[in-house]
Amino acid sequence: MIDQEMTPQEIKDQKPYLEWGLTEKEYDYICDHLIHRLPNYTETGLFAVMWSEHCSYKKSKPLLKLFPNKNERVLQGPGEGAGIVDIGDDQAVVFKAESHNHPSAVEPYEGAATGVGGILRDIFSMGARPIALLDSLHFGEINNAHTRYLINEVVAGIGGYGNCMGIPTVAGETTFDECYEGNPLVNAMSVGLMNKKDIQKGRASGEGNLIMYVGAKTGRDGIHGATFASTDFDSEHETQRSAVQVGDPFMEKLLMEACLELIQKHADWLVGIQDMGAAGLVSSSCEMASKANSGVKMNLDLVPQRESGMSAYEIMLSESQERMLLCVKKGNQADVRQLFEKYNLDVVVIGEVTSDHQYVLTHHDQIVTDIPVSSLTDDVLQEKCPERQPERLTHLKENSLPKIDDPAQTLIDLLQQPTIASKKVLTQTYDSQVRASTVAGPNATNDAGIIRVRGTQKGLAMTTDGNGRFGYLNPRIGGQIAVLEAAANVIAKGAQPLAITDCLNFGDPNDPEVYWELHQSIAGMAELCRELNTPVISGNVSLYNENNGQAIYPTPMVGMVGLISNVDHTVSSHITQDENLVYVVGQTADDFSGSELQKMLTGKIDGKVNEFDYHQTASALQKALTAVEDRLVTAAHDVSEGGLGVTLAEMIFDTSLGMDVEMNAQANRLFSETPGRIVLTVKPADQAAFEMVLGKDATMIGKTTATHELKVKTTDAEFKLNGTQLQHQWEDAIPCLMKSKD
Repeated sequence: MIDQEMTPQEIKDQKPYLEWGLTEKEYDYICDHLIHRLPNYTETGLFAVMWSEHCSYKKSKPLLKLFPNKNERVLQGPGEGAGIVDIGDDQAVVFKAESHNHPSAVEPYEGAATGVGGILRDIFSMGARPIALLDSLHFGEINNAHTRYLINEVVAGIGGYGNCMGIPTVAGETTFDECYEGNPLVNAMSVGLMNKKDIQKGRASGEGNLIMYVGAKTGRDGIHGATFASTDFDSEHETQRSAVQVGDPFMEKLLMEACLELIQKHADWLVGIQDMGAAGLVSSSCEMASKANSGVKMNLDLVPQRESGMSAYEIMLSESQERMLLCVKKGNQADVRQLFEKYNLDVVVIGEVTSDHQYVLTHHDQIVTDIPVSSLTDDVLQEKCPERQPERLTHLKENSLPKIDDPAQTLIDLLQQPTIASKKVLTQTYDSQVRASTVAGPNATNDAGIIRVRGTQKGLAMTTDGNGRFGYLNPRIGGQIAVLEAAANVIAKGAQPLAITDCLNFGDPNDPEVYWELHQSIAGMAELCRELNTPVISGNVSLYNENNGQAIYPTPMVGMVGLISNVDHTVSSHITQDENLVYVVGQTADDFSGSELQKMLTGKIDGKVNEFDYHQTASALQKALTAVEDRLVTAAHDVSEGGLGVTLAEMIFDTSLGMDVEMNAQANRLFSETPGRIVLTVKPADQAAFEMVLGKDATMIGKTTATHELKVKTTDAEFKLNGTQLQHQWEDAIPCLMKSKD
């Protein structure tokens, strides 16, 4: 590349750093206040990636401080590879979510696959064995041929990597809206399990200790990937494949086993460990030094390379996959080398820890970087962007009430809406049973996946949830609903919510309206996290999700993990016996703005989203959890997209049973999406005990039947639908759409 011959003065004059995401103000600040000279080409590239939003969170960090991140169970909050929560018995659960949106738009298979690979490394770098994968996928409408291509490739990429790693994909969500057409959201989450004594952190401390590179060789793939994720996406970037990494799950499997053996059996050799993720070698090495308040010196000639003639700039900015950086106690390098060579992995000492807080790189016997560590990590100019309420929100009408002439047909139609319809045709790509610990997998009616904690009675329930439509109409309430929906999902499985991770997917933060949306969403999420005592222990901010100037809906994704005290007592999402009583926990109001019903009837979403009493709602959900834990409940399913009608239908699927319900309300309330509700079934013998726990927070609406029919009576309508036919229509919708011709 001819640019690599540019002198510091030519860089100053020609400003190539503008294309890399650095502003003139930032460049001048670096020159005048941090290093007191002009940076060379390599140094400028390092500043560009480390000061990108993807690595530094310079625009979002002031807002992220709103999140609670500590409670009595949190062992590790934000700042490391993943968050860690105590689950008792000297065990801990480790989890995190990451986005890989722009790479998946450009190269959907590899973008999704390497998103999975990256989140897995975050988990095992903490000393935990990954036990489950989840995803949160948001695409454009299926009637678009390119969207169908993206769906097939993304799903194949997730399955291809996770399946080869031997890690089950147990839960997730997939939604469809036009706003994601040019910028799909591909969020991956992983959950790991560990003994508390094995907790590791990304630290490079102790003068003279060694920096060791392990894993795959470095290539030219993924260079400036962090910058690519920190700029607006448009048709010009759709072919920017050089910014997308290429994954090898078989290499990652070897790397995982080697790292876990090192951590669990030879922790005394190790000072710190970190994944080479976004911004590759530069981010891992300087962050490890920064967290330890130390310096580091590395010789880039020693870095294993799979391509010839790589420059220092390319070596440092490459995001080649399946690589880790270790800080090893001096004198143990031979032992570490022997361990990793046993797994046929590259393992090389490339540097050492220093005490002068400098970041020094040599290449071809020349010093190519000599700057303070803090200049890359701690001295980033944070930006509190201007914010303004979007103009569209000043003209929203009151939440309108739809008129339903044929509620039976409306329910049939809703069950065939892509966001509601069965995703089996997609999730069957994933191995959900590998490792034989899966109690509940990615069945479309399962509220959360469940993994058994071997050797104990415990289980872990996990879910991902995010509905951008509510965020579009009211970002604060949308953020509240995302957290509440996740809590309802794990509670329906009998799990106590522990904590959350997130992917905050938004448009360009330089747009005051987008930044306002981000601020409001975070504020709403934080309110519910405090109410539920579910701190935010890890996460990811994914901004610049736009295509040709059109932003996606504000889409905060919440990944939540809950603890089940006795996994053998979990309840099904499907009804299990007839003559049980059917209850709804929570009140149903007229909530149609942003709903599936509104979109289906009008082709758009509009109107004000109603405020709700989240204190009362959270209290009712906690009572529902008590009832499940007391074994007073025989089935449970949360109410979300499509409302109560869809929930009731899904509860009779895969059974020979049915329901006979009666609501003291008009038929349109069957499809209201009031947040925080759960449908529970209870044996008649347990009615008194159940009602003692729930009180006025639960309303009995009917009973289960031996006939496979859904019978519903409202104040203005009455209908009966065959369960088998309903299930076929629900299951066939997406396969038919995926086969359609434009």
